[in-house]
Amino acid sequence: MTNILILRSPGTNCDLETAYAFEQAGGKVQRLHINRVLEKPELLREFQVLCLPGGFSFGDDISAGKILANLLKNRLSGALQKFKDAGNLILGIGNGFQVLLKSGLLGEQLPATLTWNPSGVFTTQWVRLRAEDSQCVFLRGVESLYLPIAHAQGRFAGRLAHSEQVALKYVPGDNPDGSQDDIAGICDATGRVFGLMPHPERYIDPSQHPHWTRIAPKERPRFGDGFKLFQNVIEYFR
Repeated sequence: MTNILILRSPGTNCDLETAYAFEQAGGKVQRLHINRVLEKPELLREFQVLCLPGGFSFGDDISAGKILANLLKNRLSGALQKFKDAGNLILGIGNGFQVLLKSGLLGEQLPATLTWNPSGVFTTQWVRLRAEDSQCVFLRGVESLYLPIAHAQGRFAGRLAHSEQVALKYVPGDNPDGSQDDIAGICDATGRVFGLMPHPERYIDPSQHPHWTRIAPKERPRFGDGFKLFQNVIEYFR
């Protein structure tokens, strides 16, 4: 069974939903506070998947995800590099994407960041997305997604050195953040580290669709759009 570590920190608030999504896909999940891993980095050896869930890590002080990103970069870089080199997967959702980007886990010299929405306030809505032609393990077999966003600092700004790192885009006209090139998610060069702003864990069951009662029962899908992402993680290790 695939062992999944969901890394918590003060302000994390999407860990339970994310754990449930992985469990429904067939994974074995453990939720650990960042302090446990800082005390004992060798804990990472017990897992095949590391997930940084959504929320407001350390209250988003300084900037979204920055404090947790610095902890990973300054105190766990060696352990995380070994984790990546072993062929394991790393996923960052929402705040987790901000952490991955600012910690260098998506690329050390990546000239990009996630900054404030043009509105300057927290935004939540459902968006249409399309998967790009990339090496991203998490999006295998996925062409399009309909998922919710919930963030204040989700606008992607910067340029990618390798266009194949762009894994997920907002459908034109459905980009609420004004993200550059409609970018909603990127992966590293291996396709095994993936960060995205939308929340797939919030749409794994058909009843989570905002208009699910208007869909005829016989036309409702078995799973929500986000479920395939978690299935892909489990299937990768089979």
